Amino acid sequence: RQMPLSLANQITIEKTPSYYVTPGVAARVYNMSRHVKLIIAVRDPVTRAISDYTQGISKQNGGKTFEDLAFMNVTTGLVDTSWSAIRIGLYAKYLQRWRRFFPTSQFHIVSGEKLISDPVGEIAKVQEFLGLSKLVDDSCFYFNETKGFPCMRSRTKTHCLDKTKGRVHPKINPISIHRLQDFYRPFNLKFYFFVGQNFGWT
Repeated sequence: RQMPLSLANQITIEKTPSYYVTPGVAARVYNMSRHVKLIIAVRDPVTRAISDYTQGISKQNGGKTFEDLAFMNVTTGLVDTSWSAIRIGLYAKYLQRWRRFFPTSQFHIVSGEKLISDPVGEIAKVQEFLGLSKLVDDSCFYFNETKGFPCMRSRTKTHCLDKTKGRVHPKINPISIHRLQDFYRPFNLKFYFFVGQNFGWT
């Protein structure tokens, strides 16, 4: 009842990132419609955590370092999964929850890295998954050197990601990055197995 009405030749799309990680949502979506198609956009969970941290510190002056938040003990490298920026990157854990209700054929996984490096190719896969005509081509994008992201363009206008995207990440101690890569590795491998795709996150 909260979704807009769609004609037979229309597709209604609704996007809320927290759906994927919030308990109970998969069951509610299933009860709304067991035939929905689900698109999940992911990126390297270590990069994702740093990006979340960068966005967080932009809204406040000072505060804790990335290591203070990512680790319960910086010396031992014990990762703090209570911090949402770390917890959200456990993609396999959340996908297991959704797979209880929906078959693999109803999921499409978008690579955040490829969406930047090859937006046309990644969007083509989405169009195919949704059964849409392939209308997006190279003319629809141009690369914004300042942001480090592709921007969309049509005959009449252009659209780039807003100012909250494309911030320069702070330098993080390489040891911390390696520790997080080790932490995420088993979860990443499980996610690759579930979706039948290796994203190459080291």
